[in-house]
Amino acid sequence: MYAFLIRHKTLLLYGLCLAVLLFLLKWLEVRLLLVDHAFELYIGGIAVLFTALGIWLTRKLTRPRVETIVVEKEIYVQKEQSFQVNEQELDSLGISKRELAVLGLMAEGLSNQEIADRLFVSLNTVKTHSSNLFEKMEVKRRTQAVEKAKRMNIIP
Repeated sequence: MYAFLIRHKTLLLYGLCLAVLLFLLKWLEVRLLLVDHAFELYIGGIAVLFTALGIWLTRKLTRPRVETIVVEKEIYVQKEQSFQVNEQELDSLGISKRELAVLGLMAEGLSNQEIADRLFVSLNTVKTHSSNLFEKMEVKRRTQAVEKAKRMNIIP
């Protein structure tokens, strides 16, 4: 019952105000104070009620719905350590310098055609180097090759 009252308090408040207004108007009408102007009094009361409702609704609708909260945090950035290629892994896999260059460009997200343009070789040469890399590293995709190479410290 209490949750119902909280949820509908605005509606109940307006209903109560209307009941009080109606009671007041009837009381004044019965007392013969405003018998001649009862219709105008009803219209005025309704006008005041709708004016108040309009003001309340305008304030409710123009209020921002989202509050912006600014959070300031300190972020600690570590200086990059100089990267050193793991020569042992490179030798154990048997990756050539050109294959290593292709792998590095793959890590940058370049397509085969872009790699071919950068290295001034044909597209088929890049595909051959990629195929050799996948075979030597025992992977099936470029993303796997890049991830494994980073894990083995072959590329930064």
